[in-house]
Amino acid sequence: MEQEFHYAPFVVEAGKIREFALAIGLRNPVYFNKEAAVDAGYRDIPAPPTYTTVIDFWNERDFYQLFAVWGLDPNDILHGEQSFEYEQDIISGDVISAKAVLTDRFDKKDKRFYLIETTYRNQDHEVVCIGRATLIERREQHGAEIAGHRKTSTRAD
Repeated sequence: MEQEFHYAPFVVEAGKIREFALAIGLRNPVYFNKEAAVDAGYRDIPAPPTYTTVIDFWNERDFYQLFAVWGLDPNDILHGEQSFEYEQDIISGDVISAKAVLTDRFDKKDKRFYLIETTYRNQDHEVVCIGRATLIERREQHGAEIAGHRKTSTRAD
């Protein structure tokens, strides 16, 4: 299994920041208006916390391609945990590069756990955020009982 996955560089756009802020219910004008952002001390419109998920899922190299590279079936993956460590703001106009690293993989009962750390860097190669995630892969045999229901698979064995 490949241990690293590099996302394509991602240009942070003010319009996408606005869409994301609306989608998660934010109303602070710094996410919608450059003047308000500058007045608040930003150089341009800042991205809200968790905006890095946009980079993960709306990129020409996205999280689902990571699954393919690592041989994971997204239908068998559960999102177990997520945390973010912010080093500096992500701002409209930034170009963010990200590298996901599989830091650990272990089995518990019929599940496999993947610990992933993703480092996000801006165009100046400065770390802006470190994301840590736990993915859980269901590993039961085809036809095994799952919460009282039988699992069926459309995959050819």
